[in-house]
Amino acid sequence: MQKIHVAVGVIKNKKHQFLISKRLEHLHQGGLWEFPGGKLEANETVLTALQRELYEELNIVVRQAEPLIKISHQYIDKRVLLDVWIVTDYEGDAVSQQQQALKWLSYPELSQYSFPEANQAILKCLSLPAYYAITGEFQNKTEYFQRFQTCLDKGIKLIQLRYKGDDASLFLELAQQSKELCNAAGARLLVNMNVDFLKLCDIDGIHLNSQNLHQYSSRPVSENKLLAASVHTKNDLLQAIRIKTDFVVVSPVLPTTTHPGARTLGWDGLSELLSNSNIPVYALGGMKKEMLDNARRSGAYGIAAISEFWK
Repeated sequence: MQKIHVAVGVIKNKKHQFLISKRLEHLHQGGLWEFPGGKLEANETVLTALQRELYEELNIVVRQAEPLIKISHQYIDKRVLLDVWIVTDYEGDAVSQQQQALKWLSYPELSQYSFPEANQAILKCLSLPAYYAITGEFQNKTEYFQRFQTCLDKGIKLIQLRYKGDDASLFLELAQQSKELCNAAGARLLVNMNVDFLKLCDIDGIHLNSQNLHQYSSRPVSENKLLAASVHTKNDLLQAIRIKTDFVVVSPVLPTTTHPGARTLGWDGLSELLSNSNIPVYALGGMKKEMLDNARRSGAYGIAAISEFWK
């Protein structure tokens, strides 16, 4: 089945509202709401198609847009590749040119509307920050909390507590106090641990390593908790999709000082691995904040890192 390549625009106004449109009833997925866009024509770039579609549909001129995420989705009757871009600057007032209803909504309001299944990853991305910090090594609790606070001071809103020691009481203490710091900073904390840890500490979610990932046949936590996983292979990614993780971390993308000589995916390898992904992905391994655009052009949503944030 041929994959239909679609350019999608996430348009955000100065009131921090997002524009959605309602699909006409006679179309595929008719009656559902979506982020506007349309199919690429022959020899069009994604940006050119996005500019054309948004002008034809909404009478706006896109001045600036950046890649956000690529989503591959299989419906019963067709396959789609959503090439999603966030529109950061445009000219004109959005007015429907094709009798489609339009709405400007805040992020919380989006949950009140029904979207095509392929749009679910876009909605998830809008709830996630672009950067995901992972805690690194530390000598003592004082150093740990100093570095943790530094992450928060840098504006990081999503942090994974990863502890390689065997002191269970220390781990629990770190998690509890880290959660308090995150609450004060408006950030969220995940712990790299088995889901049973949620019985001990009311954190925001669990990050499964690639071994724990394969222990489950369905989502092992409730929808009000985040579920993430580490992914290294296509089989890992398929399992993460199967158990409905909220996002995954793919590694290693680039060489790292901690694993010199290790085989890496590279940007092309990451793009190939994600060619059939329909969940948000963070790229890990040799990442710097300024590599976000590279990651998104390869199909990922964000950057995950240890040393970049844990300084």
